[in-house]
Amino acid sequence: MRRVTEREESARPSGVGRPGPRGPLLRGGVVAVTGLLAFAGSAALAPASSASAPVSAVTGSSAAPSRTPYLPRPTGSRPVGTTSLYLKDASRPDPWVPTVKARELMVSLWYPAKAPGKRRAPYMTPKESELLLKDGKITGVPYDLFSKVRTNAFSDAKPAGRRRGLPLVVLSPGFSKPRSTLTALAEDLASRGYVVAAIDHTYESVATTFPDGRVTTCVPCEGDHDQSLFTKLSKSRAADVSFVLDRLTGPRPAWKGASLIDRSRIAMAGHSAGGASTIAAMIKDARLRAGIDIDGTTPTGILESALSRPFMFLGKPSTYTPGAGGPADTWERDWKLLTGWKRWLLVTGADHASFTDISVLADQLGIDVGAKLSGVRSLEITRRYVRAFLDLHLLKRAQRLLERPSKRYPEVKHCAPETKTCA
Repeated sequence: MRRVTEREESARPSGVGRPGPRGPLLRGGVVAVTGLLAFAGSAALAPASSASAPVSAVTGSSAAPSRTPYLPRPTGSRPVGTTSLYLKDASRPDPWVPTVKARELMVSLWYPAKAPGKRRAPYMTPKESELLLKDGKITGVPYDLFSKVRTNAFSDAKPAGRRRGLPLVVLSPGFSKPRSTLTALAEDLASRGYVVAAIDHTYESVATTFPDGRVTTCVPCEGDHDQSLFTKLSKSRAADVSFVLDRLTGPRPAWKGASLIDRSRIAMAGHSAGGASTIAAMIKDARLRAGIDIDGTTPTGILESALSRPFMFLGKPSTYTPGAGGPADTWERDWKLLTGWKRWLLVTGADHASFTDISVLADQLGIDVGAKLSGVRSLEITRRYVRAFLDLHLLKRAQRLLERPSKRYPEVKHCAPETKTCA
């Protein structure tokens, strides 16, 4: 496979070969949308036989959104800082473009800050916004729309915390999605005392911008999507995660605030393919003390022996109800080999995009991503349950929320795969 750059992007069809449900949906005539569910994201690992052809254009209003999209405020009390790191692993070639002899990565960090900064961080670059919107075939909005999303973190604000006092959480986005789509979750964790590192897995995203201005696009998005591709992807992401941990916790760290990280308290969570890759990363790297798979179908050939560290599945009932077959079978297969603390939670009314920023932003733009649960509510649930898991296993704080169903969050069902029941 060859390298794909911004200069080649105009010649590449968007969404080629991407598996998943299709069906344009409109709410209120605010924007015209085609292939919207491709934008929202399909199930993480669909075999080639389930791939659908791109949807033809849908005619609708081309009115621009009435206000600037924004991310809900974090729930914690601490100001949030953020910065980006460019990392280069010279020990291995790029797995998708072998002619590139070193693996290059962009990583966003969020962390508690001493004080708010002068400049709010951008959500993504105008070019990244353009390529993401084109990939989802969304029309009727300015291509730079997502570069204007109002975030809650401040660029390069001074980190706060005591030496070795902050736990670290690694985030991995869905296949083809930029790391920025997990910003609202990252900001919330940082506001509550976590350092969060979200990785753009180069050539697996529709757009990754490097400091020299290069913009790489998604190479494996083209062609068939069989299980072997996603097994390779999971193992490649595991290598990315280990390298990032080396650069954040090693003897010559890439971030000036790295001394604040507690190297004994590290966890990982990911959405879709990023969630599926969490198991692979935990197997490869014992520094990851706990992990969460958020709505990601796990590939074959990854978990083949017992994993005793804490793990949680968080997903939607339409895909991952125990005993339903299909993707749920992969969770049941891995569940049997998870021998430590574990939970299987399903969020009623959620869709695949509900666990990311996309659902919140889509609601603001009048776009229906197919979820019955509002973007704000689904983000609240995602933030709360992810944080509860991390607080329990990294900070040793008891979490009743994870022990039984909650009256505050009746949408969340606790499942028992052994009896194929959820309550």
